[in-house]
Parts: sequence; C-alpha cells; structure tokens
Amino acid sequence: MLRLVKFFVTIFILCSVGVSNSYAQSLDDILNSLPKAKFAQKEVLINQLGSIDDPVSLSLLESMSNGTLYYVKKTKQVVFTEKADDKYDAFDVYTGEKIAIFGKREIKRVSLNNNLRKYIKNVIAQLSLSMPDVGIRLEAVNTIFKSDNYDLIIPVRESILTEKNETVLEKLKLTEARLGLLSEDVEEQSISLNYFEENIRTDPAIQSVLNQYIEKLESIESNGNISSLKARSGEIVAKIKSNLKIFKLIENLFFGLSLGSILFLAAVGLAITFGVMGVINMAHGEMIMIGAYSTYVVQLFLPNLIEYSLFIAIPFAFIVAASVGMILERGVIRYLYGRPLETLLATFGISLFLQQLVRTIFSPINMPVSNPEWMGGMLQVHSALNLSYGRIYILLFSLIVFFTLRIILRKTHFGTEVRAVMQNRSMAKAMGIRTGWIDSLTFGLGSGIAGIAGVALSQITNVGPNLGQSYIIDSFMVVVFGGVGNLLGTLSGAFILGISNKFLEPYAGAVLAKILVLIFVILFIQLKPKGMFALKGRAAETSQ
Repeated sequence: MLRLVKFFVTIFILCSVGVSNSYAQSLDDILNSLPKAKFAQKEVLINQLGSIDDPVSLSLLESMSNGTLYYVKKTKQVVFTEKADDKYDAFDVYTGEKIAIFGKREIKRVSLNNNLRKYIKNVIAQLSLSMPDVGIRLEAVNTIFKSDNYDLIIPVRESILTEKNETVLEKLKLTEARLGLLSEDVEEQSISLNYFEENIRTDPAIQSVLNQYIEKLESIESNGNISSLKARSGEIVAKIKSNLKIFKLIENLFFGLSLGSILFLAAVGLAITFGVMGVINMAHGEMIMIGAYSTYVVQLFLPNLIEYSLFIAIPFAFIVAASVGMILERGVIRYLYGRPLETLLATFGISLFLQQLVRTIFSPINMPVSNPEWMGGMLQVHSALNLSYGRIYILLFSLIVFFTLRIILRKTHFGTEVRAVMQNRSMAKAMGIRTGWIDSLTFGLGSGIAGIAGVALSQITNVGPNLGQSYIIDSFMVVVFGGVGNLLGTLSGAFILGISNKFLEPYAGAVLAKILVLIFVILFIQLKPKGMFALKGRAAETSQ
C-alpha cells in the first residue's frame, strides 16, 4: 500500500513539472520549426500558437501578421525586428530586449501567403478574446464578426459564458448569430434569424451579412425550410432598409449643410461688396484662391507646426486677401463706379492676371495642403451614420464667421456707416460719411473673408490657380437668391442651395443637379427679384 501511495505521489510530481515546462517547451518547438516550415506547416504552427493563452504568443502572431517577425539565417533564431535605415534592430521574443543589429542579408522574414494572412487574423482574434483589456477583446470580436470561419463560433460561445463587459457581450451574441448563419444545420440558422428578428439593428454590416445569406439560400435547392428562412431573412432586410433611410436622410442633410457652409464662406464677402457698392467682382474667386495659397505658404514655412497652422493661416489669409482687395478697389474699381459692364470686364481681366501670377510664382500644378490630425477621422454617431470631423469644423467655422460679421455690421461704428452707405449712399455722404473710404474698407473686408473661405477650402481639396473659378458662379447664385447685402439671406440661401444639391445628386447626378438648382434660382428671382430677404431702407423702397 505504501509503495502504491509513493507511486502516485511520484506521478503527481512528474506531471506538475511537466505542466510547468510544457509551455516553454511547446513555444520553443514552434519557434524552432518556423524558419524551415512550409506554408501548410505554418498553418499548423499558427494554430498551436493560438492555443497558448499568453501575451508572448499573441505578440508572435501579431508580429508575423505585420511582417516584422524574422529569423537569423545562421542560427535560425526567431526575433522581433524594427527597421533602422538599412539595418534591422533585433529583439528577443520572450523579454523584448534588444539583442543585436543585423544587415538585410543576415536575416529573413517569416513569410505568409494570402490564405495564411487571413487565417492568422482569425487566430489572433480568437486568442485576444481572453485578454484582460476590454478594447482588445472588442476589436477581436469585430474581427471574428467579419470572418467566414464557422469554427470560430466555439470560442465565441465560450467567451459569452465568461464575458462581464456589456458592450463586448452584446457584440459576442451578435457575432454568434452571424456565424450561426454559416452552419449547415437549418435549426441553427433559424435560431440565428430569431436573434436578428428580436434585435433589429440599423446596421449596414448586418444588412450585408443577411444579403449574403439570402444569396446562399438561393443557390440551394428550395424546400419548405429554405423558403421559410429566405422569407424571414427578406423581412429583416426590409426592416433594416427602412430604418437606414432615416440615417441616410440625416447624412444627406449634414452633407448639404457642410456644402452650404462652404458656399456661405465663398459668397458672404461678395454679398458685402455687391450690396454696398453694386460691383460685380469677377475676381472674387481669386481672393478665395489667394487665401488657399496663404495656407500653403504658412505650412511651407512652418512644417513643424501643422497642428496649429490653421490658427496662423486664418488671420494671415485675411490680411493678404484684404490687402489685395483694397489695392484692387483703390487702383481700378473706384474709377469705374456706375459703369457695370466695364467693371465686369476689368475684374475679369484682373482674375486672369492673378491666376497667371500664381502660376508663375508657385506652379500650374495643384498643391496639397496637410490637414491637422484633429480635423481627420470620423465622428461615429451610429453604426449607420459617420460624420467627418473636418466638415463639422468648417460648418461651425462658417457660423462663427456669420455671427462675427453680424456683430461688426450691427454693433460697431464702422458697421453703422456700412449699412448707411448700403441703404442710401447720397444721404450717408450728406451726413459726413466718407463713402470712398467705406467702399475701400468694405471691399477689403469682403476680400478678406473670401481669403478665409480659401483656408477652409484648402482642407477639403487641393490648392490650384483655378480653385476660385469653381465657386464664383455658385457665390453669385447664393447672393442673388438670399438677397443682396443681407447676411441672413446669404446664410439661408447657401444652406438651401447646398441641401438641394445633395438631395438631387443621387437622382439626377452632380451636373444635372446644379442645372436644376440654377433653373430654380432663375424662376425664384422672377417671383422675388430682391431675393428671399430684400434690403430694407429708403433707397430700396424707391428703387422698386
């Protein structure tokens, strides 16, 4: 009996030692096999790595997937690498410590084919399900959701039993239902559809999954069960489509407002100059161009301050464009008041001159302007609705410009004089207002705002000599439609035209949509020649 007890104690001790060393041994075996393994053998090794619940295994898989896992040709030692010029820094896979520097010919990458790259992502996701970090687990579930490997349903179901985070748990259940549709068992497919019926989600990804499932069912010989599954899937897709229409409407509305904000920035300067002086400035688009190139120059001279470049470019563009506008008004336009045709031709000639000047100084080729990091990315309001941060900032910026101008024109002495000249020039002159200087300063203000519009446009398109020409016609449409010289009318007109364009584009196309909007503006002007918000005052009343 004593001998039997000793035997079992010995067996227990040996097993304990074996378990403690099995991890290191198995991992060492995998590392030793990787350099000489073929693609079919690598799949087995990758699977073995996925079965080891340890950060080292995960690091090895991720490094292999990223193409940074190499082995030394002489010793066959597997190492993590980091490229440094023409050399490679090598790091120990266990400790992460730097062990050597190798040349290009001294090491070789642990290569993968396309099938293995796809396979390794699933293995990484499976291994990541047990990680303590919630973000890693959520990313892993999202990866598995996109997979077509039904076998992954087993680790998903195991994770559902232990998962404590509600967000991850909900995604796990959704993934289980999605993988259930890949099953050959009709009953399991039906259970998955039950989940989707009870949890209707407005998610394009789920719609895509169900559409693929319907295509799969259509390729199978139809019977009672298949027909039932197909009908249920179609009903779920129809409900998702109906819900998505609401988000599509919101998305189009947002894009319309963002386009309207750009149109407002481009047109508001023209609204001021046209309203005060009645000058049709065909060089207004070039003021926008000058503002865009000002942003390019700021980034050219301050390459290390890209994150703050816009805060420097906005006042700089305003000053440069305003200065050019005042020189234009003092040098040319002041001599052509009361002669609209000559003014039109003169400003058109100036626009061509400015375009050619820019081509000579910079280049006829469009110049890229870098976006600050904080303007990049998308705001995820919903899985079916993502809004661009850049367009949100431009929309907010246009509103800031609107309210700032409104305060300047209504609350300052300069604004009072501008409104006086706008409403009755003769009376303002009789009251002692220097209308000539008001014209010059107003033209400078309008040109400066056009320069600011150029800063905004540089964030959504390349900067080129013809940039302003793309917006000059739209600017005139906005000004005439909203009401000459009226800020609120310009803002409202810009938003209405922007939204109209975006809602018409899906049905009519971009070009035809613009034509339809132009026809609408022409018809509207026939009914209301003064625009939506007509200028008030004695001069306006007598001119009617």
